[in-house]
Amino acid sequence: MPLDTVSTPGYTFATSGTAEKTSSPLYPHHTPVVAKELIDVATALVSQRGRGIYATDETPEGIEARLAAASGGKVQSQAFTEEEKRERRRRWRECLYESMPSEHISGVILYTETLVDFQLAPLLAARGIIAGVRADTDAHPLPISPLEPATQGLDDLLPRLRAARAAGARFSKWRAPILCDALNLPSTAALEAQAESLARFAAISQQAGLVPIVEPDVDFAEDADLRRSVEVHQRIIGMIYARCIAYGVLLEGSLIKPSFAQPGLKHLSRKATSVQDIALATATVLARTVPIGVAGVVFLSGGLSDDDAALYLHAINDLKNKSEPHVAIARLPPLTFSFGRGLQGDAMEKWAAGDEQGAKEAFARRAKVCFDAARGELRV
Repeated sequence: MPLDTVSTPGYTFATSGTAEKTSSPLYPHHTPVVAKELIDVATALVSQRGRGIYATDETPEGIEARLAAASGGKVQSQAFTEEEKRERRRRWRECLYESMPSEHISGVILYTETLVDFQLAPLLAARGIIAGVRADTDAHPLPISPLEPATQGLDDLLPRLRAARAAGARFSKWRAPILCDALNLPSTAALEAQAESLARFAAISQQAGLVPIVEPDVDFAEDADLRRSVEVHQRIIGMIYARCIAYGVLLEGSLIKPSFAQPGLKHLSRKATSVQDIALATATVLARTVPIGVAGVVFLSGGLSDDDAALYLHAINDLKNKSEPHVAIARLPPLTFSFGRGLQGDAMEKWAAGDEQGAKEAFARRAKVCFDAARGELRV
């Protein structure tokens, strides 16, 4: 009896018949139909080179603080009732979502309020943009090393992600902050805890039918030099994928959202380290640690300025473009962005001043800058 198959670029999965005839081997807990959808979504988020993800997953309190800052302190959140604050958050999101430039943006990460309460995923879907959801909740101090955070949210993760899928999400993201200094941080316990949480999240996300984005966010506020940053990035990313394999995560249906390897702000070499040095260090980390099956890399902007985030992204793509085919860097997966502050700063200032059209135009300009950077074509 011939097999019925469903195809996605580079893969063919059997939907009936014997497992021995399946063209691409799967873990037994991934059905061919689910595996195909996971790979299709992960590929769609990064496959059209230059398109990237807009991260709008701040908490309600975080949005309020940023809107107040964007107004230059002229408008304080205390001036609004709780219902007015809620409507203000909804309208801020809606303003950019309804004009999102789909030629530059492939996906948007939503906070649960935006996805489930405001129900804005259909607004994005109508523009051909994939909605995602933030999966992690608050962090708590690691008992053995209280300065270091451990991310929470695993206990009720599966029902929350199933609800997110029902509301229109097709991918999810979990952030794991990693402190980094010259000598003591991160501790091995912190790395192990964060790698374990990220891998469990990734497995549960796929169980819920959502593409997971694992986000190891290595801090650069302290005194680590570039070599130390490379070491820490390599350790945590390697540990994450070791645990992902242990949990049976379908790597082809997943993405990673790393930070750039860079010296800490308190290290004397910070100002002397070139953008090209950071690009080479970051590319080397990825070539050594990210399995070839992973669909793509979507960098975070973190505490970087808008200009620096774009410059680093451009430099690493320019390096990839210029690498000879036999060099590992040339074989890296798509390298694009998953920026929040790196995309919306100018737009938020205009929106807070009452200029909605100006906010939309400012966002579109910034999205084009990030698009060009993700192609290695930014004019610098």
